[in-house]
Parts: sequence; C-alpha cells; structure tokens
Amino acid sequence: MATNYATTQASTTGLATNKLIRNTYTLLSMTLLFSALTATLSVFMQVGFGVSLGCSLVGLGLLWFVLPRTANSATGIGVVFLFTGLMGFGLGPTIGHYLAFPGGTQLVMTALGGTGVIFLGLSGYALTTRRDFSFMGGFLFVGLLVILGASLGNLFFAIPALSLAISAVVIMLFSGFILYDTGRMVNGGETNYIHATVGLYISILNIFTSLLHLLGAFGGDD
Repeated sequence: MATNYATTQASTTGLATNKLIRNTYTLLSMTLLFSALTATLSVFMQVGFGVSLGCSLVGLGLLWFVLPRTANSATGIGVVFLFTGLMGFGLGPTIGHYLAFPGGTQLVMTALGGTGVIFLGLSGYALTTRRDFSFMGGFLFVGLLVILGASLGNLFFAIPALSLAISAVVIMLFSGFILYDTGRMVNGGETNYIHATVGLYISILNIFTSLLHLLGAFGGDD
C-alpha cells in the first residue's frame, strides 16, 4: 500500500511539474512575441528615451505591486502581457539606436540569436539534467546587488570600460538566473507558471540588451 501510494504521489508530482513547464514556456513564447511586436511599434514610432523610462517604471510598478496579488488568478496573465508589452515598447529607443549603426540590422539579429542560443542551451540543460541549482540563489542575489550598485555609480562616472564590464557580468548573472529558475520549476521550488514566466522573461531581456551593448561596442560604433 505504501509503495503504491508513493508511486501515485510521484506520478502526480511529475504530471504537475510537466504541466508547469508546459504552461510556462507557452506563456513565455506568447509574451516574447507580444513584446517583440510592441518593440517594433516603438521603433517605427521613434519614441524617445523618456517614454522608454516611463514604460520601464510602470512595468516595474506592475511587477512589484500588482503581479503578487494577481499571480494566482487569470488576471495575472493579463498583467504579464501588460508588463512584457510595456517592457518591449520601452526597448524601442535602444533597438532604434543600434539599428542606426552601419550593419545595425545584423547587429540586432545577432544579439537576438545569441540570446536565443543562451536561453535554449541553459534551460535545456537544466530540464535535461534536472539538477538542483538552488545553491546559486544567494550568489545570484548578491551579484544582482553588486550590478545595481555598479550601474548606479556608472551613471555619475560614465566609464566606458566599466559599462562594458557590467554588460558582460549581467549576461553571466542572468544566465545563472535561467539555470536557477528552470531548476526551481523542475525540482518543485516554483509552482506558479506566471511567476516562472516573468522570471525567465526578465533574464532574456537583460541578456539581450547587454549583448546589444557589447556587440555595438566591439563593432566600433559605440
């Protein structure tokens, strides 16, 4: 009886995990497409960096104050689309800036492709190996605080080399977050697909923008 119960429980847990992963990647795919559409609209409208900052602030407000209250309901899905749409629209001026470079379209597509390779590779590794990456949580949190401090400091000092170093570290840091977040889904640390989607989206967004910065700089045009 105990063996049958344990087997049934393990099977139920496995089904719940598979459903979580399926829902997360479905919602993530849809929000990435929606974000790409709003970013394209923003580029064509040639919105300024002031609008970009406003979209980012509103998006952060949704992330901090609205999503925690709606993540367990259907309303949370709408909040996620609103958040990712705003972040995509706010990304328009940055993409437009790099598109203005010689070979800018190739630069943006390279950054997009590189982001896809990083995400698929790391997430696929975590899903395949089913390793527990929870031990990285403390390190990633400290790394995030360091990056925030360095970014704020560089707003005043504007040191190009520091800016490039920050972008490189951001790519490594959020690559770690992809492993961490995917591992949490696989091993039961995360059971809400809306939270999981937002976490992975933020990692993808930060890797993409940092790759853009690095590619633009080493292309000799930044």
